[in-house]
Amino acid sequence: MFKLGDLFEISTPKKRFDANKVNILKSGVYPYIVRTGSCNGQKGFINESEDYLNEGNTISFGQDTATMFYQEKPYFTGDKIKILTAKFDGFNKYNAWFFMSSMKKGFYSFSWGTSSFSVDIIKEQKLNLPVINDGLIDFGFINYFVAELGAERIAELEVYLAVAGLKDYNLTQNEQQALDIYNDLIFDEFKIVDVFDIKNTANILSSDVKENSGNTPYLCASSENNGVKTYISYDKKYLEKGNCIFIGGKTFVVSYQENDFYSNDSHNLILYLRNKSARNKFVQFFLSSCINKSLGGKYSWGIVSVIKKYRMIDFYYPPGVIIRTFLTCLI
Repeated sequence: MFKLGDLFEISTPKKRFDANKVNILKSGVYPYIVRTGSCNGQKGFINESEDYLNEGNTISFGQDTATMFYQEKPYFTGDKIKILTAKFDGFNKYNAWFFMSSMKKGFYSFSWGTSSFSVDIIKEQKLNLPVINDGLIDFGFINYFVAELGAERIAELEVYLAVAGLKDYNLTQNEQQALDIYNDLIFDEFKIVDVFDIKNTANILSSDVKENSGNTPYLCASSENNGVKTYISYDKKYLEKGNCIFIGGKTFVVSYQENDFYSNDSHNLILYLRNKSARNKFVQFFLSSCINKSLGGKYSWGIVSVIKKYRMIDFYYPPGVIIRTFLTCLI
């Protein structure tokens, strides 16, 4: 067993950049790392003084979420991020995966919260690592093990692609055209209430339904299975019309619902596209992504109260004609 503090120097970033006070770009030179659990912790790029860059070949650690990612290149950070710098030679992105896997297992038993991941606790966290006879870390095995895993996954992917008939990696003319169109898309700003009619769903408690009692989807705010918890038979007066965008009111999970459904919570929202001629699943798949991208970083829990209070909330998407042209190339 090894203490994390014996293997890594745990430091505070040179400067913390508040997400609400910086201009976050979609592309740039230096990434902006926050506590999110996706995209390698990267929220985007920012242009700030290089004096405040953190070194690459380090691990970014979300102090109140225990999210951790290997950062190969120099980067800026948001609030409550710690920098883990290896005290030993030979640290790289490959063995970093092994170390982080062991770290995640160690932190799994902790509850969520800043106090759980104070610097002192981080330092004392113990890791299970392979060793050689003299008790030193067996880096040879770690590097070999990670390389073997990578080769195994590539081999499995090659077999799957061959069986599925997907060995041809060349884009079709339509696919290439769709990419060309997307690269040139200009996203305009729209008021969400100008594009959608918005309403709250009915409220049907899970204790009042019998699971698998029918064929109608019963939706919750989960991100799994397109929000469908089960299928039920229930009073038709609570039935919601499908062909709409559904937002989990307390989780901001955005999904397209093709069929009529029941909902578990009146905090959930239904968005009906006002332009009925464009109300098909492909356009609404696209708009769901636009809503999630535009609002997901600003609002999470409690999105319903936000939309109720600020009916003029904005989101971004390309003009309708361009959407149809883009989707036509993919369908």
